[in-house]
Amino acid sequence: MRLGVLALQGDFIEHIAILNRLGVEAVEVRLPGQLEGLEGIIIPGGESTTIGKLAVDFQLLEPLRNFGKEKAIWGTCAGAIFLSKDAHRNQPLLDLMDIKVERNAFGRQVESFEADLTVPALKGVSAEDKPFHAIFIRAPLISAVGKGVEVLAKLEDGEIVAAQQERLLATSFHPELTKDDRFHRYFLKLADAKE
Repeated sequence: MRLGVLALQGDFIEHIAILNRLGVEAVEVRLPGQLEGLEGIIIPGGESTTIGKLAVDFQLLEPLRNFGKEKAIWGTCAGAIFLSKDAHRNQPLLDLMDIKVERNAFGRQVESFEADLTVPALKGVSAEDKPFHAIFIRAPLISAVGKGVEVLAKLEDGEIVAAQQERLLATSFHPELTKDDRFHRYFLKLADAKE
């Protein structure tokens, strides 16, 4: 399997390391032609406005939109914002996933936190049945989901932090910063799913 990781900005190297550890060929994507032959792509955390502007500059916005209509895309943190239809501000978005996202919903860098999440969907990729230890850094919040979007994880107060719409996946947190690769394995299943 060949998966891409959008490598314009953010923590793409950490995603690539996990994919390589799982035996997946991971391709750094910076140009439209690099999407060829990929079964899915991860849009990493970073700064969503910068990722959007660079995607426009490198003429990746439309190719990524078209890619996401047929293939799997996973957005983590800033990537989840970029994947959304609404980020409550004017910035380039892929406009693919029917979610509304609040940027920096939990505050600034110093308000970063960790939380254990119950994620029933992960039971299909591992015999481990333990909470997923999630790392939130200037994290967004999925404030609303549209029709056809499944909520995968919430914080204890009920706020949504992971969701899926068919082969599109959004997480407010950074699974690539943990040793737990269950979310990456879950995305592999989405990328490998046949229409």
